[in-house]
Amino acid sequence: MGATGTDVGATGKDVTGAGVRTRLVVLDMAGTTVADGGLVERAFEAAALDLGVDPVSAEHDRMLDYVRTTMGESKISVFRHLFAEEERAQQANRAFERAYDGLVDAGHCAPLPGAEDAIRDLRKAGLTVVLTTGFSGPTQQRIIGALGWQDLVDLALCPADAGGRGRPYPDLALAALLRTHAADDVSELAVVGDTGYDMRCGASAGAGVVAGVLTGAHDAARLRADGATAVLGSVAELPGLLLSR
Repeated sequence: MGATGTDVGATGKDVTGAGVRTRLVVLDMAGTTVADGGLVERAFEAAALDLGVDPVSAEHDRMLDYVRTTMGESKISVFRHLFAEEERAQQANRAFERAYDGLVDAGHCAPLPGAEDAIRDLRKAGLTVVLTTGFSGPTQQRIIGALGWQDLVDLALCPADAGGRGRPYPDLALAALLRTHAADDVSELAVVGDTGYDMRCGASAGAGVVAGVLTGAHDAARLRADGATAVLGSVAELPGLLLSR
């Protein structure tokens, strides 16, 4: 399969859950609907420097590699792995949030092409759309405000809104279902993201559609390995996948 279109799996059979109507769509932000442009890595660089990590050291390279591998996970969880002491993890997380917020305030935040239209098309068709993130609530709201998306979606959730655990746990997807009452069964849920952690979240939640997009952190092989039922070139293709079911 190329960079766009629906993935049909190794058998050639459709694995998108056709026949079950999608009613609730849980969309990731950075890398899926919002252009990342390296902002997460830039904010990590600032956090590592704040913690005294030498930017040209092997330790720095190891940490950066872990950040890349775990894109999509709750950021505080990432820092807890990188810095064993809770206070250092919290310090790193605060530094990361400050740096990312500064980049957003400086105008380094934009929607991915077709994202807004895709969300509008889904909602116009009667689907409920929820934005989720691994960032904190204040940073998520800062991004939404910068993009003018306050009224674009039905709900926005961060890990703290789902009991504190972010992806790859199913909590964010299930919290979206519980908060909105938009679906009667998890098979009517679609989870969409650009990372393997997004795919694992959707698969663990039992979502009928777990769609990966190729505009962010991970490639098609990683997305499929972590549970994607469909791989799309971008979120702009999502209405074509979901509204044809």
